[in-house]
Amino acid sequence: MTKKYPMTRSLPPAVYQVSSNLKRFGNIGFWSQLVLGVISTVSLLFSSTALFQEEGRTPGIEFGIFSALCGLILLSISIFFSFRFGKIGRQIENPDPSRRPKKSETIRLIKIGLTVNVIGMLMSILGSEALVGLVLAKALRLGGGTIVQDPSKLVNSLDLFIIQANTNTIAAHFAGIVSSLWLLNRITR
Repeated sequence: MTKKYPMTRSLPPAVYQVSSNLKRFGNIGFWSQLVLGVISTVSLLFSSTALFQEEGRTPGIEFGIFSALCGLILLSISIFFSFRFGKIGRQIENPDPSRRPKKSETIRLIKIGLTVNVIGMLMSILGSEALVGLVLAKALRLGGGTIVQDPSKLVNSLDLFIIQANTNTIAAHFAGIVSSLWLLNRITR
């Protein structure tokens, strides 16, 4: 249970501003990452289950899916950090300075969240690059007017769906990076 401190206006202006920034940008990061993460997860789960069928399956797609899953796992960790930023913002409003989180701990937490987002974005980019490369290779192998008997040689909508899930994950990590960098900039002034 979070305590509300009614005397937040009696806080020093700098402390009040840090608290306000942590709450605001923690919430922005949390909700933007959560929405994009849910969309990516649903898209990836839907397309991944269909890919276990051999017919029409893109050979070599496993690495792209693995990278997408790693990106989503790291995104869930990042969402937790964004949620935590908002909680720290509320804790800073405590009128007792000895009970407020330390500035160094808050900055360390933001940097950890930023690192998680960068690694998650890297994993998602690697997955997207692998998937786009596979789909492009399939498309280039097909010539105009070619009759194809093997469905795995055709670009299918599931391939594109996985690429879209990875792109949403990249956007979610980007939102986390922007909110973390904004918080670092505001807190370290």
